[in-house]
Order: sequence, then structure tokens, then C-alpha cells
Amino acid sequence: MAPDRMKLGLRASVLLFWLALNSSVAPAQIALGLLLAWLIPLFLARLWPTPLGRVRRPGRALRLAGVFLYDIVAANLTVARQILFEAPRLRPAFVYVPLDIDDPLAVAVLGAMITLTPGTVTVEADAAARKLVLHVLHTDDPLAVVEAIKRRYETPLKEIFAC
Repeated sequence: MAPDRMKLGLRASVLLFWLALNSSVAPAQIALGLLLAWLIPLFLARLWPTPLGRVRRPGRALRLAGVFLYDIVAANLTVARQILFEAPRLRPAFVYVPLDIDDPLAVAVLGAMITLTPGTVTVEADAAARKLVLHVLHTDDPLAVVEAIKRRYETPLKEIFAC
């Protein structure tokens, strides 16, 4: 997507989000929303000096989204069962995941996916050092956690972002 189209899309999103938050289309709210829609992309451009990575394989991205949604539902059920019935036997742990990717955007997406999955939190994501540090609610086998993350998420992200 061209930078101008991205900026226009961001501005439209900010305006719509502002109006939705205020539940109003009053002229004053529209004017304030337009002002924010103009200012926010200006400030974001300074914070994000490099363009976003390109998605190389959108079909693979859709499959990954499906896997991710399935994992969120399954993890919710697992965490609920663990908290309700197995709390005394939980074995929380920090797990170190060596990465094969070094693209900062791909690492950020991977870290966000892990954090959004119940029972896991990304504590540190370091693209330069090629590692993630995770906290998991329960694991008997940290290596199985690493293998699952690499197989289910990192490998597809590697293909999607061609890194």
C-alpha cells in the first residue's frame, strides 16, 4: 500500500474511532476528530521512521490468522480448566525462545501473538539478539513450548514477511 494511501487510511480510522468513542456526529466532534486525524499521523511518522514490512504471502497470513484464532479459543479453555481445577499443580516458567527471524516487525507480531494467547506473555522481544523471553502459566516441558511457537507462528511469519 502506498504511503499516502496508508496515511489517508490512518486518518479516516482516527476520525471514525473518535466519533465512535464519543457516540456523536456533532459538528464540534467532527471538527475535533478531523484535527486529531491530521495531527496523529504527523506524530506517528516521527516515531516510525521506516516503512512497514510488506506481506509477501497473504494466503499464508490468512491461514496463520486461522491457526491463531483457534489457539486463542483452545488456550482460553485450557487456562480456565487450569485455574478452576488444577491451580495447585501449575508450574509457571520463563521460557527462552531463540528466533530464526530478525525483522523487527515480524518479531513484534510474534511477541504480540504470544501475549494475546491466554496463558503466555512475552516479557522481552529482541530482534537484534534474535530471542524472545516468555512467561507461561504452566509447562512441564519448556522445549515443547519453544517447538510449538516456532512451528505454529514463527515459521509462517518467516514466510509471510520473507525474512
